[in-house]
Amino acid sequence: QVQLVVSGGGLVQAGGSLRLSCAVSGRTFSRYALGWFRQAPGKERELVGISWSGGSAYYTDSVAGRFTISRDNAKNTVYLQMNSLKPEDTAVYYCAAKDEGYFSGPYYQESSYDYWGQGTQVTVSS
Repeated sequence: QVQLVVSGGGLVQAGGSLRLSCAVSGRTFSRYALGWFRQAPGKERELVGISWSGGSAYYTDSVAGRFTISRDNAKNTVYLQMNSLKPEDTAVYYCAAKDEGYFSGPYYQESSYDYWGQGTQVTVSS
């Protein structure tokens, strides 16, 4: 079906940049919305942003203007470019795919997503 592999996590200093990649295996990539989520220690997992196959994107207020989601459809890869990183951005980041062909729940709800990557740790030092 669909398999997601996340890469690009690591340790960066505050104010720095990092780009996460979510490589999607399968032939249905264009039919899926790709959501980015993160979970910080002691906190619930939260939505970071969403990329739809039609080109639209959404970002939560806390990252809007700093994070950008882009797609390289030829490579079946979705990127999360993170700029001006803050210590508050420290979390495990996940990518998840949701089939756009049917309604499984609202896009902002993590339970609506069909496939999940393994997650990657992003640590932003002060």
